[in-house]
Amino acid sequence: MRTSEFDSSDEETEEEHQLSLQVSWLALSVVNCHQLLGICALPEELKSHNIQDVFVFCTKGEMVKYRVPGLLESYQQQGFMVYHYPFPDGSVPDIASCWKILEELRICLENDRRTLIQCYGGLGCSCLIAACLLLQLSETMLPEEAIDLLRKLRGAGAIQTVKQYNYLHDFRGNVAMYLATKDDSAARSVSR
Repeated sequence: MRTSEFDSSDEETEEEHQLSLQVSWLALSVVNCHQLLGICALPEELKSHNIQDVFVFCTKGEMVKYRVPGLLESYQQQGFMVYHYPFPDGSVPDIASCWKILEELRICLENDRRTLIQCYGGLGCSCLIAACLLLQLSETMLPEEAIDLLRKLRGAGAIQTVKQYNYLHDFRGNVAMYLATKDDSAARSVSR
């Protein structure tokens, strides 16, 4: 075994450091939107990609586990607008939280801000939210099409669990129920 295979050097050039961050850019043109949405695992450096907004889906516990406990603060110090919507790896957010994430994402994209979504591996939670965004932006896109698109972009591991798969297939129905409930409660509070 050659020692060069296990280089423990801390001397990493800026170019090597930039190459270690693998951001996949999802072209939203498939749903008649001209923006791109970045998806990646937990990165160390985003400035080289001109990122402005970062959505982080890792829980605080996961950030400690993955040895990035100060990630959110670091991003804020670097001048990024940070949105933290935690839900556990392999899991799904409740529909109200998902709707809030999608509203925030759409605002960023409509304002032509370079936006990135991330979770630990950039495959489960991030791809789930990206698929939900695709389904929200296009009434004709099928859940399977969104999943296939993300698997082509991020690899076969995108959308990792049965729970995430089912969430996407039930997404539009759950959103419709959520919005109807939300509208009903708003109407009741106005009439009081």
